[in-house]
Amino acid sequence: MSDKPIPSDVIFNVPNTLTAIRFVLSIVAFVLLPLHLIWAALVIFIVAVSTDWIDGYWARKYNQVTKFGRIFDPFVDKIIICGTFVFLVAIPGSGVAAWVAVVVMGREMLVTVIRSFVEQHGGDFSANWPGKWKMAFQCALAILSMIVLGLDDGTAQTTWYGISNVAVWLVYLFNLIVWGTVGLTLASGWIYIVDAVRMIRSGTLSTD
Repeated sequence: MSDKPIPSDVIFNVPNTLTAIRFVLSIVAFVLLPLHLIWAALVIFIVAVSTDWIDGYWARKYNQVTKFGRIFDPFVDKIIICGTFVFLVAIPGSGVAAWVAVVVMGREMLVTVIRSFVEQHGGDFSANWPGKWKMAFQCALAILSMIVLGLDDGTAQTTWYGISNVAVWLVYLFNLIVWGTVGLTLASGWIYIVDAVRMIRSGTLSTD
């Protein structure tokens, strides 16, 4: 028998409140980034993504998993990650290429569609460990990008690699995180595809 908690119909509880706070904080970060209030946006972003771990832990520990939270939580996760990458791409010197944002957003949209299909047909499509590591790397990339922007003394050109205030080791770390993010984003997406195909072929999904 599965030890996973059965989602309730409750809407207002601690995990969902934390998710709502994360949503509001993400909007605040989106306002601050175009205003080039980078350090403030960085602090808000870190606080916001930290609530993702807290609300998940709380929901599991105190058996407060809800049907609303199963929808709202991943939605807000995608808003803050995809939205942050979109805004970073728009800022010269962020180091985040447009194609990286496309990979991230494409994967998130694909997994959302697959999750919706599987769960509508009675399957379980909870986040897996590659997906959690993917989220960690995406957050790390966004944080590093904002740090680089914050270190910009205003003399940089359209690419941040020439910023005098950025140490060489930070450039290498940034590149490592970029490729780690891309690799885990693609790998975790592929795992979800394989799992969905396996469920369909095994007949474990309801046809109602």
